[in-house]
Amino acid sequence: MNARDAGLKVCSTCGVLQSLDSDVPCRRCGARVHSRKVHSLQRTWAFLIVGMLAYIPANVFPIMMTKSFTGDRSDTIFSGVMALTDSGSHFVAFIIFFASIVIPVAKFVIVSSLALSIQFNWDTSLRTRHRLHHLTELIGRWSMIDVFVVAVLAALIQLGAILTIIPGVGINAFALSVVFTMLAASSLDPRLLWDGEKDVY
Repeated sequence: MNARDAGLKVCSTCGVLQSLDSDVPCRRCGARVHSRKVHSLQRTWAFLIVGMLAYIPANVFPIMMTKSFTGDRSDTIFSGVMALTDSGSHFVAFIIFFASIVIPVAKFVIVSSLALSIQFNWDTSLRTRHRLHHLTELIGRWSMIDVFVVAVLAALIQLGAILTIIPGVGINAFALSVVFTMLAASSLDPRLLWDGEKDVY
């Protein structure tokens, strides 16, 4: 039995329980109290779609431009990984590939699968659903590593005519994709995983 079945709802801000039928704000912190996040699935889908759309230009446009006396070079995420591999930096290439390609795609698949399983009440075990939800929270913190790498390189390597690194348009799209994917994951109310219901409270 969950709290709603017992006629209770919990404040998502401070955790205080109060009656399900009560419409008054939380008696401790004054926040609005809902049995479930309002329009959780709708907001999850909206954020996720924007994140997926932003991920396309993030891979098409260059994320980093290098200017040196030998010439100019621009790299997308994938071409940057290949360049690192060719230069012998296999470990760094693996980290960038994992954080910039594997993790975002995995989050797209997991969040959309969870949202679909709730919306259509798929016959999926609760253990599997919660493990997947926990996985999105666990890997989400590594999604911005590519943005940090480009930002650090652009800040540190400014050697004028010798070598200059400039962030490309793609890095903005990638950061936007990561932010909206994180918003999608946080908008999905995990309590809906227990309900198995299609309506959102």
